[in-house]
Amino acid sequence: MIQKRIMVVDDEKDIVELISYNLELEKFSVIKAYDGESALEMLESVKPDLIILDLMLPVIRGLEVCKIIRKNPETESIPIIMLTARGDDMDRIIGFEMGADDYIVKPFNLKELIARIRAVLRRAETISATDKTSILKYKDLKIDYKTFEVTLNEKKINLSPKALKILQFLAKNPGRVYSREQILYYIWGDDTFVEPRTVDAHICRLRETLEKDINNPQYIFTIRSFGYKFADREAPNGLKDKKVVHRK
Repeated sequence: MIQKRIMVVDDEKDIVELISYNLELEKFSVIKAYDGESALEMLESVKPDLIILDLMLPVIRGLEVCKIIRKNPETESIPIIMLTARGDDMDRIIGFEMGADDYIVKPFNLKELIARIRAVLRRAETISATDKTSILKYKDLKIDYKTFEVTLNEKKINLSPKALKILQFLAKNPGRVYSREQILYYIWGDDTFVEPRTVDAHICRLRETLEKDINNPQYIFTIRSFGYKFADREAPNGLKDKKVVHRK
């Protein structure tokens, strides 16, 4: 089994050492950085499987580091878990909008952090497997990315072009939460002004088409105060479904 490499970026050396020690116990390889600038320099030569990124960094702040990583084609797909002492809803929303895959607040439990790392890595592997095939299958839903055909219970269903794009986008990124603004950007681009509530309308129509019970969805979920996500999927095969660190 190939050892996964985790980059830990935090200006508090004690936290970096503590996280690194526990990750190494779990058989991960660790790359350490203590500010945003050095982290970005390291990424030019080393590509980790996941980045744990503190927000309150010197030189270049964590949000800006995340933004730069997501704009670079060579690093845009690296999963990022943001680590911060700031845990209000707005900070979380901004973090997700900048491209974070998960967000954990100090003080945190190391076992929970490691569990989240494993979950994000599994999702990344699932997405990678999806990119290698033109057909996505999950429960009774099948999406053919070459023919743009969607079937449910082996029956072809018709979707509007935008609804189809939203479904394909969310399904290719299982378990990852996207805000309305992110979905607008990916589907409509930034050349056209479209109200964020337009996304809600398309999601509603998708649910009416796909879900047996729209109040108990199997495919597309609403994450209150954040946005939407496609169901988590555990395996890439066919795409199925205490120690505490204190605040700064």
